Amino acid sequence: MAFDEELAARVRRYFQRKEVAFDEKRMMGGLCFMVDEKMCLGVSEDRLMVRLDSTDVVKLVDRPGAAPMDFTDRPMKGFFWVYKEGISTSKDLTFWIEKALAFNLFAKASKKKKKPSK
Repeated sequence: MAFDEELAARVRRYFQRKEVAFDEKRMMGGLCFMVDEKMCLGVSEDRLMVRLDSTDVVKLVDRPGAAPMDFTDRPMKGFFWVYKEGISTSKDLTFWIEKALAFNLFAKASKKKKKPSK
């Protein structure tokens, strides 16, 4: 599954402008933006994946283009999709990026897989 390169470039430009250190990883058919070694945002197809505090999900579900993320017909706790209509302007995209960065300060990193010893 491909991802929207222009949307990824918009996220990159925001991080660069704000001097946010980040890494990119191709995951789940899309591109994930890692901040402090934690998944923060992603681009899958033409939508933005945002990692939020689960209490924010309830408050933000009514924003244009926003929906709980589900890959398995069940919402994934703390993850949100934002479709084109919710990120079409720089102001809208900035809103979601800043929400994700604010949560990232408190998010837990995934446990690292141990490499097999030789």
